[in-house]
Amino acid sequence: MNAGNDIAIDVRGLSKSFGGREVVHDLSMQVKRGSIYGFLGPNGSGKTTTIRILCGLLTPDSGEGTCLGYDILRDAEKIKRQVGYMTQRFSLYQDLSVRENLEFVARLYGLADARGAARDMIKRLGLSGREEQLAGELSGGWKQRLALGACTLPNPKLLLLDEPTAGVDPKARRDFWNEIHALAAEGLTVLVSTHYMDEAERCHEIAYIAYGHLLARGTVDEVIAKSALTTYTVTGELGGLAAELDHKPGVDMVAPFGTSLHVSGRDAAALEASIAPWREKSGLHWQKSHPSLEDVFIELMNRSRDNFQ
Repeated sequence: MNAGNDIAIDVRGLSKSFGGREVVHDLSMQVKRGSIYGFLGPNGSGKTTTIRILCGLLTPDSGEGTCLGYDILRDAEKIKRQVGYMTQRFSLYQDLSVRENLEFVARLYGLADARGAARDMIKRLGLSGREEQLAGELSGGWKQRLALGACTLPNPKLLLLDEPTAGVDPKARRDFWNEIHALAAEGLTVLVSTHYMDEAERCHEIAYIAYGHLLARGTVDEVIAKSALTTYTVTGELGGLAAELDHKPGVDMVAPFGTSLHVSGRDAAALEASIAPWREKSGLHWQKSHPSLEDVFIELMNRSRDNFQ
């Protein structure tokens, strides 16, 4: 299989099982070079396994494909040499300084000027002034920057981010994503798993994976449109409305959002019939609205639980 120059990952029919349980099922997808591709889905749904198969870190039980122009079955070692992997857990040396960690990584990858490479990365990521600070003494946001610097130091062509901003404050998350977009603009392909909807919306394309099955993919707008959800936002005296509407015919999702309630369904006619008795009740205000990515995410979660059972 030969992927075009503009395609970083091109795979078909990937499946993988552990202990008799299939965690990836017949997955096919393409990822463009220089794009940021987001993976969403419940915990234990196969996101990390999928990412590792796509970049040659795991061998699938069946299927085929290419990553960065290399065959994922025959050329796994070549692929891994061009991959940067940032895990959720900080994995650098806590008792080394920022500079020492980066210089160590540079030497590990055989960079000609380890000190210069570390110095340039410190400047790029705004770590100037913290060069001699021990990594273990950094806050979560600064640790995140250091980890990103370490995994991009050898200039990989593919960057894997496994829930990289868990436990990081909003400003640090925004700064992190600004840097990710800058790297993608320079040609780096990024695969990122996340549970944050605002982060998913920063991706060029997203895929929703539930218990090994790819349920949705495309741009955020495409995924929302393909969901075919009809959504109402309800405000006012909500009381026990959520419990009353839950599991009614046509009601696929009922979820509180602040002081309002989102009520959604894929069968518009059935939804309208079920909510009709409450539409005219005093104290309730119903407004038809566009479904959000979070609406789609919750509805897919509800559906995927049923599939798993």
